[in-house]
Amino acid sequence: DRTIDVSCLSPRLRQLLSEAGATNASIVISRKKSKMRKVKYYVACSLDGFIAREDGTWDFFVSEGDHIADYLDSLKSFDAVLMGRKTYEVGLKMGVTDPYPDLKSYVFTRSMTESPHEKVKIVSGEIGEFVGELKNEEGQNIYFCGGAELAAQFFAEDLIDEVILKVHPVFIGSGIPLIAGVVKKTQMNLISCRSF
Repeated sequence: DRTIDVSCLSPRLRQLLSEAGATNASIVISRKKSKMRKVKYYVACSLDGFIAREDGTWDFFVSEGDHIADYLDSLKSFDAVLMGRKTYEVGLKMGVTDPYPDLKSYVFTRSMTESPHEKVKIVSGEIGEFVGELKNEEGQNIYFCGGAELAAQFFAEDLIDEVILKVHPVFIGSGIPLIAGVVKKTQMNLISCRSF
């Protein structure tokens, strides 16, 4: 067993992670209440806030356990998924053209002009307008799976309603952060914390 020093984190996050023990933790925080569909930034991260190594790999995440079944089950609460081109290309490099076959997939990009799969739609226009229209449509909540640069744009345009962090018990020191760049102060409210 390893002891994880979380003294560099905020007191509240240290408390939540302490309750989770030296295993994975799922922390859910919310920005605002609304009757529209919610965009939920649902992402795994290290204790120091990285979603991948600088080269895009994520081999440091715990790949077995109850948290995997929980994640797969949670996908049933969504009917659409939003992602940036770099996030989409992770699967594409492995030959996966439709990473979420049960969801409507939207890839935000200015460099891709055609989709490799008929069910995956390319979005190159105004992000805020597109997501606003999507949120107003009938349906389930919307899964936003990353990446960091698109997350910064989503936060800048107040498009993210809820953040679900799957915190893994590891520090990696550097990598791709949860959100690229500076984000304005955004008040969030803790909804739940669960350990696996």
